Amino acid sequence: MKAAVLYEVGKKLEIIDLNIGKPKQGEVLVNMKAAGVCASDHHVIHGQIPYPTPIVLGHENAGIVEEIGENVQGIEPGDSVIMSFVSSCGNCVYCRTGLANHCSRHYSDPKVQHKLFDNTFRIHDQEDTGIFQMNKLGGFAEKQVVPADSLLVIPNEVPPEVAALIGCCVTTGFGGIVNLDNIKTGSTVAVFGCGGVGLNILEGAKSLNANKIIAVDISDHKLEFAYKFGATHVVNAKNEDPVEKIREITDGGVDYSFDSFGSPIIMKQAVESLGRRGTASLVGLAHPKSDVDLNMVFFNKTHKSIENLNLIYNKNLIDPDFVTFLKVFKTLKKARLNYLLAIIHKIFYPIFKYNLTSKYPSLYIFELFRLSYFCNINLKK
Repeated sequence: MKAAVLYEVGKKLEIIDLNIGKPKQGEVLVNMKAAGVCASDHHVIHGQIPYPTPIVLGHENAGIVEEIGENVQGIEPGDSVIMSFVSSCGNCVYCRTGLANHCSRHYSDPKVQHKLFDNTFRIHDQEDTGIFQMNKLGGFAEKQVVPADSLLVIPNEVPPEVAALIGCCVTTGFGGIVNLDNIKTGSTVAVFGCGGVGLNILEGAKSLNANKIIAVDISDHKLEFAYKFGATHVVNAKNEDPVEKIREITDGGVDYSFDSFGSPIIMKQAVESLGRRGTASLVGLAHPKSDVDLNMVFFNKTHKSIENLNLIYNKNLIDPDFVTFLKVFKTLKKARLNYLLAIIHKIFYPIFKYNLTSKYPSLYIFELFRLSYFCNINLKK
């Protein structure tokens, strides 16, 4: 089996042959079909996130199940799957209380985080050196043994290169805003960084009927994309001060800001762009030793707050059957039933929002929300 291995921080990945073991209890062997390249992979390669080496990176993955271990239920060989980048043991206090995305065994120690749950390796190089798997996944490989709990079965017709992105950037971005409490219709939102995560935060803001949605980046190309995902205003931080521009657009500052990149400078800008009682959400991963200089006296007087939404990911939130979804929409539009669903979206929006932000959201209600929302925003198209 070939895989791209990081042996040393700051060096190139090496594509080499590895030996792979059989799946043990609660594990699944997956034939990888697609893997996204996330900014987190870049951070690990350059030492901005301290991970153990040698390691196979890649946590936005899609593949086909080849073999299952003992006591694996709901997954069969031949199933198409995507992967959660936060595996859950099912036994710790967080997993038992519905907070599996905070699994203490997964986050207890970096060297445990990137092995399987029995604290052993499933892949070795030709010198029998154990190779870590990023978040117990390691998608930059032809095959991998992963925890069954990290898998979500999807329809076979969904293209793997599309499905793979749901494993991180879609659910981290979209989930990062819809799972935030108290976002009201008409709120103002600023999103710093328009990569995969940032674009999905923009889409989430639009689905929540935010009023002014401001995208901030240094790339004009990304900012053009931001409009397609829901931005009402864009700011190129290379050409103008984003904080001043955001205050100008919103007459004082936004209700919610999101740092999707993860750097001290952007974190500070995200906080400074807030209006009174505003909330800054730190979604991007910064270096563990990063320091941010904030005036806490002023922070307290203006009743601002900070949320760390890096762990809001919930693999039960999204059903990635985009192909079927688009076919249904086209059929509805042809029969002119899209107008009816648009009305349903407006009438039942409070119920939809409650479902999206609940601990155990219904996929059926979510699908109705997504379809009715899509019909609503496409009435003039």
